[in-house]
Amino acid sequence: MANPFERLRKPKAQIQKSRAAESGEPLAVQKISLKPNPNWLKRNFLTQVLIPSLFAKRSGTLASPDFPKLEDGQMGLTWIGHASFLLQGAGHNVLIDPNWAKWLKGIKRVRHPGLHLRDLPSIDLVLVTHAHFDHLDRSTLREVASDQPIVVPFEVGNLVHDLGFRSVHELHYWEAYALGPLKITLTPCHHWGARMLHDSHRGFGGYIVEAGGRTIYHCGDTAYFDGFKEIGQRHQIDVALLPIGAYDPPSGREVHMNPEQAVQAFIELGARRLVPMHYGSFRLSYEPPEEPLERLLACAQARGIADRVQVMTEGTPLVF
Repeated sequence: MANPFERLRKPKAQIQKSRAAESGEPLAVQKISLKPNPNWLKRNFLTQVLIPSLFAKRSGTLASPDFPKLEDGQMGLTWIGHASFLLQGAGHNVLIDPNWAKWLKGIKRVRHPGLHLRDLPSIDLVLVTHAHFDHLDRSTLREVASDQPIVVPFEVGNLVHDLGFRSVHELHYWEAYALGPLKITLTPCHHWGARMLHDSHRGFGGYIVEAGGRTIYHCGDTAYFDGFKEIGQRHQIDVALLPIGAYDPPSGREVHMNPEQAVQAFIELGARRLVPMHYGSFRLSYEPPEEPLERLLACAQARGIADRVQVMTEGTPLVF
């Protein structure tokens, strides 16, 4: 009798290790401690956030996007939700941290993704910033995989090599991968990459994507750190995708930027436009859902950069 699960099996792609890993060089990483804040038990995340989220109706709509026809020097950007983006330009479609999951290990998605998976254009390249479940969703990646390359940080390749990608390319900080006119560079951040407690060796970072004379920066997950200045010195960034939510987590650790820190990071990067992300889709933290964007806009106004902030709606493409 034929195995009914045989059709779900896909050949394993070869993992191309980072040059630093192959050379045996020590890998310098700014990793956040997993030790919780001493006061973390004073609040109850289960009763204050998780249970109320279970009874909340999902907001947002799944659009049928009208992807723009781009001219030379333009790039199209579509926010899927959370940290997921579709980047179009230079004849290529790139997905960053794609996640269409309705649940994250018991955490409910409270806003729908911006569009259906089936409405995506053909994807030429996938980027994943780190192994956390809200950024690396194996079910979504399995649906997206169609014999194209995927780029991940160091020691993350074995989580995606069996999903149907042609090749897996691991990068260490400042290493680059090229695909036609696209150049992808992994940048440092201040976070951690463990998918489970025992695999803290896994890497994490952000990406500089260069194509057609334009540069976009997706910083992945990060707390505020002094590395933004160096990233801005190395790259002239047109659009910076910066996280503004999940800054009051159950553990009490400083693992994500708050809105004011995101504005400071944007200024230090020297980027032209700021697009906020990592808010609204999943309740990962104690702050009210509407607070991150309100604080971001107030801070941007106070710092004189309000006209450089572009708030996106899930599923609505914009041209930069």
